[in-house]
Amino acid sequence: MKDILIVVLSLVILVFLINRLRTTRHKPIRGYLDLINLTEEQKRQVEEIRRDFLPDVAETRRALRQKRLELNDLLFAEQTDMRAIEDHSMEIIRLQSELERKVIDHILQEKNILSAEQKKRFHEVIRGEFERGGLGVHGERSNTEN
Repeated sequence: MKDILIVVLSLVILVFLINRLRTTRHKPIRGYLDLINLTEEQKRQVEEIRRDFLPDVAETRRALRQKRLELNDLLFAEQTDMRAIEDHSMEIIRLQSELERKVIDHILQEKNILSAEQKKRFHEVIRGEFERGGLGVHGERSNTEN
């Protein structure tokens, strides 16, 4: 009898946990405005902004990754070429700066379509990302924090 009670209790807990997981999953987000309730018109405007922004920053990020891989090879080459290392390092800094400018411009574009209340929420979201070390959500990610 005790074994049956343990099995039934375990099944009840398991069903509860599975149901909780299903109801707490969030749809993937592509940007920080996905964390804010937007009107249909605002959603359309955001998609229009992202249509240009996402491919543009994807290319910059690709170039940045490539330069970092090349720098890695230079750092571990048999012969150290300090000039090449410095050149790659400067190019990485340039690309990082370019990416930062693009993200700032993007945030300002998105901010312009928001109401005063939405701007406050957007400010909180962006500030939280800055406190965690930067911005990086663009691409698919599950929203598990908010």
